[in-house]
Amino acid sequence: MSWDPRFGKGRSNGYTLVEVLVVVTILGLAGMMVIPSLGQADVLRVQGAVRSIVADLTFAQSDALAYQEERAVVFDTDENRYTLVAVLDGIIDVDANALYDPSGPDQRYAVDFDDPRWGGAQLDNPSFDGDGIIIFDELGGPVLAPGSDEPAGTGSVDVIGSNSRMRVTVEAFTGHITVAEVPTIQNGGS
Repeated sequence: MSWDPRFGKGRSNGYTLVEVLVVVTILGLAGMMVIPSLGQADVLRVQGAVRSIVADLTFAQSDALAYQEERAVVFDTDENRYTLVAVLDGIIDVDANALYDPSGPDQRYAVDFDDPRWGGAQLDNPSFDGDGIIIFDELGGPVLAPGSDEPAGTGSVDVIGSNSRMRVTVEAFTGHITVAEVPTIQNGGS
């Protein structure tokens, strides 16, 4: 103890047991709120992957409209990626005609879901009239094939991750894009 002339008695330089318990309790409560949020990080990353697909489909539509040229989005489930491609002379060539993106691999507009920032998201079941390619015409509407005026049917691609499955759907004629969670069947459930 040290002598404090203002109070006329000794003063301790430590913390009381009550002060220590209050601090430990506050830290415990803060930890209880933070730890569940950390478990949600992968869910947020997978949702980010879904938002990326929606944004890039919308960009492909807008780019087709702006340049009056067809654009395609090519989904590759084996590589877990998709690429935005300019459709030139009725040909979809991912290697030669990928759109430019300065931050993409080899400056190509390709999104790789194996990147850790997507939280393990997996592309699954891209189905746009039987394949993994959606083509937008000069008006931003989905069409059946390069150079075709025939509208494509409604198509979709699924994103799987963090115990959920999200489906991104592109409507026929309008190209309207929607997202919905697809119920998953749990073991022993119906």
